[in-house]
Amino acid sequence: MNKKGISSYVIKRLPRYYRFLGDLSAAGIKRISSGELARKMGVTASQIRQDLNCFGGFGQQGYGYNTDLLREEIGAILGIDMPKKIVLIGMGNLGRAVALHLSFEEKGFNLIGIFDKKESLIGNVVRNIPVRSIASLDDFCRENKPEAAILCIPKESVPQVAEHLINLGVKGFLNFSHYDLSVKYEGIQVENVHFGDSLMTLSYNLKNN
Repeated sequence: MNKKGISSYVIKRLPRYYRFLGDLSAAGIKRISSGELARKMGVTASQIRQDLNCFGGFGQQGYGYNTDLLREEIGAILGIDMPKKIVLIGMGNLGRAVALHLSFEEKGFNLIGIFDKKESLIGNVVRNIPVRSIASLDDFCRENKPEAAILCIPKESVPQVAEHLINLGVKGFLNFSHYDLSVKYEGIQVENVHFGDSLMTLSYNLKNN
């Protein structure tokens, strides 16, 4: 449970609701029942109602949900309507792919800085953002006050870099390294992303289907 008593599992389902509602809206569907939404998402109507009731509930008896309004409300719950500043550390192949292909603005973030220690990368421009030397990170963070950081760096570098960023005021991490960054500081949020774990889960499901 989080501090408001809402399960982390509920929180993790909200982006999926947001995504499906966006698809429905783009298809011109302006109203949908919990049963219809459940069938499209492969969940139960009861789960959808229980999840949304954690935040007050948004449907009307006999009407269902207004897709645009519900998506807007879920976006507000997720904080998408209040963009947060984020920096990216590491401009290798993975970092470049993340910088180019993640739709930051649509997910509640503004990418404001990219950093690397490799001299040959300094000065390159990605998404109209120049790659800066990691040596300039302190001054940049003090001036621009990013709230979060994306880590695309070798796992052995993560503990030191993360602690340094926390001391500079960063409160959250999207960690793509192979190091499980644990929360050692109060108020710090971490999402560890492991593509390999997802592949092994897929392997298990295929083997046991």
